[in-house]
Amino acid sequence: MKYASIIAYLMVSLAASQPLVQAQPPTSAPASSKAARRAADFLNSIGVCTHITQGEDDPVKVAECLTFTGIRAIRDDGPGNPATLQSFISVHRRSPAKIDLLPRTGDIAASLTQYETLAAAGALLAVEGPNEPNNFKVTYKGETSSNKTSMPTALFQRDLYAAVRTDPKLAGIPVFHSSEAGGSEPDNCGLQFLTIPTGAGTLLPDGTKFADYANTHNYVCGHGLKGITEDNIAWNAEDPTLNGTWDGLWVEYGHTWWGGGFNGYTREQLETLPRVTTETGWNTQTGAGGNDTAITEEEQGKLFLNLYLAAFKRNWSYTFIYMLHDSPVQGMWGLVHKDYSPKLSATYLHNLTTILADKSAAFEPGRTTYTIPNQPATVHDLLLQKSNGTFELVVWDEQAKGSSTMTVDLGAAHTNVKVYDPTISAASTKTFALAASIQLTLSDHPIIIELPSTR
Repeated sequence: MKYASIIAYLMVSLAASQPLVQAQPPTSAPASSKAARRAADFLNSIGVCTHITQGEDDPVKVAECLTFTGIRAIRDDGPGNPATLQSFISVHRRSPAKIDLLPRTGDIAASLTQYETLAAAGALLAVEGPNEPNNFKVTYKGETSSNKTSMPTALFQRDLYAAVRTDPKLAGIPVFHSSEAGGSEPDNCGLQFLTIPTGAGTLLPDGTKFADYANTHNYVCGHGLKGITEDNIAWNAEDPTLNGTWDGLWVEYGHTWWGGGFNGYTREQLETLPRVTTETGWNTQTGAGGNDTAITEEEQGKLFLNLYLAAFKRNWSYTFIYMLHDSPVQGMWGLVHKDYSPKLSATYLHNLTTILADKSAAFEPGRTTYTIPNQPATVHDLLLQKSNGTFELVVWDEQAKGSSTMTVDLGAAHTNVKVYDPTISAASTKTFALAASIQLTLSDHPIIIELPSTR
C-alpha cells in the first residue's frame, strides 16, 4: 500500500497558548534511526527534596503527593529520632519513592546504621555526603571545616565512602558526593574529584575515593534573571561543561570557584562524569527562603517538566527539585501548596508520569526512525520506550517568548499515532489513524508523540 499517497492533512486547534498539532505528508529529508532510552529510567530519575526530618513535612501527606505526581525519589536529612527513620520506610511502602539520605554528619557509625535500616526495607536509593559544607560546617574527629580548610569534609567523605563500599548490607547502593564541597574548598583537598587521579597534586593522596556520582546544586533560578527571560534556561542549567553563572558541574568539578580555584576534570571528562543534581528549582513567591524573583505557578509547572527532561537528556542520573511542600520557613519552592494541594507543577508532572508510566527497566530498548528538519535551537527531543515496545517521543521547546513551528518526520507511516500535552491532561489530545509526520507549534513545554510497538 502507498501510505504516503493516502495521508490527509489533519489539524487540531487547541487553546491559543497550547501547541498546534497537525499531520503532514513526509518531508523530503531522510529520517534517521535513533536509539531509545527506557521510560522507566527517566521516571526513576525524577526526585524531590522533603523535610520530614526537620518536622516540616507530614509523612502521610508526602506519600500521597509522591503517589499523585509519580515521583520515585526523595532526599532528606539523616534523622536523630529513630521514629523518623520508620517514617521514611512508611513513605516508601505507601508510594513509589526511595530515599537519598544525607548522613549524620561527623558520625560514620550512626549514618551506617540508618542506611542499613533503610536498605533492609528496600527503601534506600543512595547515600549522600554532607550538604553544602560551605554553609553548614562539618566537624569530624575533633576538627571543623572553615574558610581556611575543607580537610574535615574530605576525610569524612572519604571514610563514609569506604564504610559504605565495604558494608555487605549496602552492596549496590551508590554514594553521592558532598554538594558544593569541591567548588568551595579553600585548600586543595581533592574534593573536585570522585577519585583523585594520579598527579593531581592534592593534599590527600592519589587514588583517594570520595563518591560514585558528582553532586551539584545547579539552581535554574537566579543568575540575575528577573523571571524566565532567557531561552534554553533549563537546557543550559544542565550543561555539564557550562562556565557561566549556574553553579553547575564545571565550577564544582572542572575549575573550582573559591578564590583562585583548583583544576579538576577536563571538559571532555565532565561530559561523561556520573552526576546527580540534589537541589534545583524556582520559587513562586518571594519571602522566607526565597529567591529574589518569583515565577507564576504556570511558569513553574512548565519549567519543571523541561528541567527533568533536559537533565535526563544530558545524562544526569537523578534530579531533585527543591522542594515538595511550600513552607513559610523554607520558602514557596514547592510542587504543592502549604496544605498539600497540588500546584500546577504537581498536576503537570502527574500528567507526564501517567502518560509515560512504566515500571520495568528489564529490557533492551530498541530504535525507531525520526528527524526534526531545521530543528530550532530551543527545541529538544528525547526518545523513550516502554517495556511493551511503545515509543514515546518527547519534544519540548524552551523559548522565553514566541513559538516555534517544526515538523517531526517519522520516516514512514505509523498507525494509531497519539499526541499528548501534559499541561492539558494525561489523556491524548489527538489520535491519527495514519501519519508519517507531525507538525508542531511549541513555545515553552513538552508534548509527547506516541508510536505503537512494532514488535
